[in-house]
Amino acid sequence: MDEVLLLSRLQFGITVIYHFLFVPLTIGLVILVAMMQTKYATTLDPMYDRMARFWGKLFSINFVLGIVTGITMEFQFGTNWSEYSKYMGDIFGSPLAIEALVAFFLESTFIGIWLFGKDRLSPKMRAFAIWMVALGTNISAVWIITANGFMQNPVGYVLRNGRVELENFGAVLTNPYVWHMFFHTVIACYIVGAFFVMGISAYHLLRKNEVDFFKKSFKYGLIMALVATTLTPFIGHKNGTYVASVQPAKGAAMEAIWETEQGAPFHILQIPDPANERNAVEAISIPKLGSFFYTNSFNGEITGLKDIPADERPPVNLVFYSFRIMVALGLLFLAIAWYGYYLYRKDRLLDSPRYLKTTLYSILLPYVAINLGWIVAEVGRQPWVVYGLMKTAEGVSPISLSQIIFSLSGLVVFYTILIIADVYLLVKYAKKGPEVLDAATVGGMKHVS
Repeated sequence: MDEVLLLSRLQFGITVIYHFLFVPLTIGLVILVAMMQTKYATTLDPMYDRMARFWGKLFSINFVLGIVTGITMEFQFGTNWSEYSKYMGDIFGSPLAIEALVAFFLESTFIGIWLFGKDRLSPKMRAFAIWMVALGTNISAVWIITANGFMQNPVGYVLRNGRVELENFGAVLTNPYVWHMFFHTVIACYIVGAFFVMGISAYHLLRKNEVDFFKKSFKYGLIMALVATTLTPFIGHKNGTYVASVQPAKGAAMEAIWETEQGAPFHILQIPDPANERNAVEAISIPKLGSFFYTNSFNGEITGLKDIPADERPPVNLVFYSFRIMVALGLLFLAIAWYGYYLYRKDRLLDSPRYLKTTLYSILLPYVAINLGWIVAEVGRQPWVVYGLMKTAEGVSPISLSQIIFSLSGLVVFYTILIIADVYLLVKYAKKGPEVLDAATVGGMKHVS
């Protein structure tokens, strides 16, 4: 592979992974903060005001640092992927422009109102403001995934003068791939937010610190975890069947299916290319389950990798094992959530330190799972940057190797500093716990009755 292409792909991949360390928590945590803020607005119980302030502070830290990584990512379409931008700009630019003009300004405006007006706004106005932030983050996800969805499943376009031009904006917006990916991604973000709240709450509950406060916080995270982890297998299955129908190479790689067959098994371990006898192993498989996962029929047919040109196959190992680890983690999250529900209902949560430690140590696992899902989605599309229309090698900018090495090195250093700052601040304020509010501060307005 050309060195400039390889490093450009590496740079964009690193950028996305760094950015995706901020985005899921932003989308997942803001809903919980909004729920807490709303609970305070309707009950005027000071406990919920403190909860909204504490978790809102952690949300704000993550939100602010995440903006920087997102802006840097978009510049790369001009610096590293100019040929792609020329080819796709007419379609790719529209959703991103709408995302910036609508979603970004919506969430940025109201996060400012919510943060800086906390001692001036009424509880109901603060609840409205944070819900607008939540709306903005989800609208942002819609438009970004709309742009990515076209890359995965091009629709509503016409080829003219050697480039893709927008013909039907409605088709781009209603692209089935977009909505399968949107719901799967956003629900996964809710899992990140839920386990973040549960894990930090578990940390304090283990130390018997602010027990009532963190027990209620844990409940909020647990409710979101129950809903999100229970929905994920069904939404993921729907997404998987659709992906396999429009991207057969990705579907085959996810299951390591080499020969086209009906009633294909689900391989727990990968079965290598049968033509390469040196790599032959006895695969551990569940009969017919692979076909069911991707066709909704135990006897459904899956196109094998051997019926796909070799230069159009994705890296099978990376896609296969990323998918399996993601699924295994999803089942673990489901078990943690429902066992936590059992303990909470039995009022045994505080008497279960092993469970609380498990929840605490699981904070980072949803990040791992969601980034593995990104690897499956994006690496599984390779070698296409726009599926079936433009290969990744054709989209790279005509830049020198020294330029990409310089920008990549600077990017890694800059992003690493941001991640260290984010983790340091989150850990610092998470361990510190909620502030003790005086009577004049509780309620959000110091001088308005």
